[in-house]
Amino acid sequence: SVIARYIEEMSASPTCIFEADPESIKPEARLAEDLELDSIDAIDLIVHMQKKTGERFRPEDFQHVKTVQDVVDTLVRLTSDDKAA
Repeated sequence: SVIARYIEEMSASPTCIFEADPESIKPEARLAEDLELDSIDAIDLIVHMQKKTGERFRPEDFQHVKTVQDVVDTLVRLTSDDKAA
């Protein structure tokens, strides 16, 4: 499924980009507190996900995300909106 693919990608992305512990990448993991991602890391993650999905995202689209699941939900919403348009 699309959601499973995004969770898998999120699990791989921080590991290779930010050296986060793969075991810590869970849907409930908080980006700042648990994974220690700062705003620059978040932009890097968005760019990485753009490359992986072939979609274009605006940083504002991710302004309110706090957890890995929030990122996945936002990606699903944005890619579903693009496909429906």
